[in-house]
Amino acid sequence: MEARRVLAEALTRRETAVTSGVGALWSHRNSLRILVRRDLAVKYQQSVLGYLWSLIEPLGMGAIYWFVFGVLYSRDTNRYLGEAAGSYPLFLITGIFAWMWTSSALSEATHALTGQARLITTMNVPRQVFPIGRVAGRFAEYAAGLPILAAIAVWYAAQGRIEPGWSLLALPLAVLVQAILLIGLALLLSAFNVLMRDVERFMRLVIRVLFYATPIIYPLSLVHDSGLPGWVRVTYELNPLVGIFQLHHAVWYPDEFPGVRMLATTVGISVLLLVAGWWAFRRLEPAVLKEL
Repeated sequence: MEARRVLAEALTRRETAVTSGVGALWSHRNSLRILVRRDLAVKYQQSVLGYLWSLIEPLGMGAIYWFVFGVLYSRDTNRYLGEAAGSYPLFLITGIFAWMWTSSALSEATHALTGQARLITTMNVPRQVFPIGRVAGRFAEYAAGLPILAAIAVWYAAQGRIEPGWSLLALPLAVLVQAILLIGLALLLSAFNVLMRDVERFMRLVIRVLFYATPIIYPLSLVHDSGLPGWVRVTYELNPLVGIFQLHHAVWYPDEFPGVRMLATTVGISVLLLVAGWWAFRRLEPAVLKEL
């Protein structure tokens, strides 16, 4: 009985700490908004094109991959694209826009604390604001590209190559799950990078690997038909980004909507990483502040 009581008290204290941490973050939401605006202003203050770079880069990447896989290797590519074969540029841009949010958020969140040490030690705000602010800032850039994506989709819809409908509801779900995953990873990476600077270098390699280990420029059916051993395909689908990008593609191509098992795995792992990231950040915060 005594052991149960101690365990119950420990769980209560942990829940109270998490709740109070979320409450403190919410009470400083204006500080988060200011940090995001400052981040965007600093990033583009000496740029002639400014925010247009957040559109030019993914569109440029999309044009390159379209030329390689949509022109040079179109015969092989079209075999696996299915309903997306007639609108491959839209398939590409959808994935690349979402990928730019992912890669930029992870890369910048890794040094969100080390790059703002003086600000962190002087501002009286929850320290989670700084890595979360990087995720929010990159989301703002992603949101800026949605009108371009919608315009491309309208053009293909007018030609009858896609038929948007209920599948448009997959977009808010994809954004929500992706935000949960990125915030959890940002909290983990930002704290660990202060204590182990190798994390930043390691993430450069991981981000490159993730780009090709996620169905961004190719359909998931290509993996299923590749002849890989079953355990490799199962391991591949444990990557939560697989389910997230399937949701992004499903906005225009309903057949790409992930199955129940993949969707549950994606949401479950994303939430688990958010909880783990929040808990680890709180535990490591004293050591992080001492190191900064």
